[in-house]
Amino acid sequence: MIRTTLAHLHVAALSHAGLSGKNNEDRYAVSSFQLAKDDPRPSIFAVVADGIGGHRAGEVAAELAVNYISMHVAESNARKPVKILENAIHDASQAIASHSAGKAEEHGMGATCACVWVIENKLFIAYVGDSRVYLLRGKYIQQLTIDHTWVQEAFEKGIITAEQMRDHPNVHVIRRHLGGVRLPEVDFRLRIDNNETDDESLNNQGFHLEPGDTVLICTDGLTDLVWNDEIQQIIRGKRDLKAAAESLVSLANERGGHDNISVVLLAMPRVEETLPKKGLFGWLAGG
Repeated sequence: MIRTTLAHLHVAALSHAGLSGKNNEDRYAVSSFQLAKDDPRPSIFAVVADGIGGHRAGEVAAELAVNYISMHVAESNARKPVKILENAIHDASQAIASHSAGKAEEHGMGATCACVWVIENKLFIAYVGDSRVYLLRGKYIQQLTIDHTWVQEAFEKGIITAEQMRDHPNVHVIRRHLGGVRLPEVDFRLRIDNNETDDESLNNQGFHLEPGDTVLICTDGLTDLVWNDEIQQIIRGKRDLKAAAESLVSLANERGGHDNISVVLLAMPRVEETLPKKGLFGWLAGG
């Protein structure tokens, strides 16, 4: 792919350390491309990672995750997005594991990741851990990802109820992450309907986005403290994505901000819109 300076979607991103006093171990990146010299179709790729590990190891892991995944996608031909994303995440996981093995103070570090790749108007996602991807369409909000956590597994097995999940002592125990000895199983379920089977969710890859659709990628520092309906109301109630991102982070901090908070928003232009040149980013990186 060929990197471009303007994205074909509206973009806003923000990361905040929160109020706990700990380092910001979240990282994100957003990049835009043309598929090839002879193929002008646009694409945009975004990734969010939440680091795991003390002594600044978490932020190192998240940085490696974002850099390796972004680089692998950028160097691809975009012909098989799901396979490219799987290879990118596995490369990142191996890089984190290798880095961790060489330094005692970084032993055992890891990261979650949530990736969104929009090629023209087709949506592809891949994820490991509990960072999430949401789709907003009109007044509707849908969590596309399924958390790889102890509480999610317990809920699916009927051990705990949905109400018990949020305050359960094991709420932050994750079942998959990048950086382990074994490669993580990358999840490609894209859940448009909560009653879907796993196979139906897998077949949603390449989902067609409509004008006005908004995709949110975020870490659990947001979703621990701000509920889905509130996320929808804030994003739809603000004048632009930048203001929406700021409001989401502010609300999480108002409620304690006990973790790092990162949000990336991507919005399909409405039919009546033409994308302004100001405020768009070919490359965003931060955290």
